[in-house]
Amino acid sequence: MPTVLTIAAVCFRDPAGHILTVRKRGTSKFMLVGGKLEPGESASAAAVREVREEVGLVLSVDDLELLDTFDSDAANETNTRIDSTVYLAPLPADALPVAAAEIAELAWLDPATAPGREDLAPLLRDHVVPRLR
Repeated sequence: MPTVLTIAAVCFRDPAGHILTVRKRGTSKFMLVGGKLEPGESASAAAVREVREEVGLVLSVDDLELLDTFDSDAANETNTRIDSTVYLAPLPADALPVAAAEIAELAWLDPATAPGREDLAPLLRDHVVPRLR
């Protein structure tokens, strides 16, 4: 039986429709900004916290729009599934995301290039990008 992680993630898009992705230190897969919920934390609160910790952007829960919930393979753990809540959010005005905490790299993903890419997390490649089309 696989382990199941409960996560929250946020999808930011630039004016051209590219999606902000991050790669955690010591991994090869790009994914949405986000992470595991802490005990007793709501998905929306976790999303706001993770955005601040990972890319230094300050959001409020009111900035989040639910995209959907998804079940997917985890990107970096074997025999692990993720139960994810994914939100859309606008990039805060006059703020640029910067890699912080465990984030090694930021990259803007053109959704048209996502199908078949092995360097993308399954949640992003198989669920989020198709949902945004």
